[in-house]
Amino acid sequence: MTIILFQILLLLATFMLVVYFLSRRRKARAKAGVKLGFVLFIVAAVWAVLRPDDLTVLANFVGVDRGTDLLLYVVVVAFLFTTLSTWIRFREQELRYARLARAVALQTVVLPAVSGADEDRAAR
Repeated sequence: MTIILFQILLLLATFMLVVYFLSRRRKARAKAGVKLGFVLFIVAAVWAVLRPDDLTVLANFVGVDRGTDLLLYVVVVAFLFTTLSTWIRFREQELRYARLARAVALQTVVLPAVSGADEDRAAR
């Protein structure tokens, strides 16, 4: 029962990260939240390395058998978050490049050269 609850919590956390990240991507608070989450992740990683037995106790508390399994689940969620973040950033960058290319193209319109034969036809 607790394993299923923990799996639901992990899936819910992943879904919440996706929704949060997609809805608040351009806001400064979202960027600060990402930095804060990263710092917390680093602190938790150092703690897990220095005190692995505590990680096993925490894993047992949430219904996972081993601390290494819990760590794997957390790393998978972090990887998904990082992948989503990179994908969104690249998509936004491509849109900026497309807008810039359109603006430059509209500002530097080059009319086709008119040859002498074309001028004769246009005069008729």
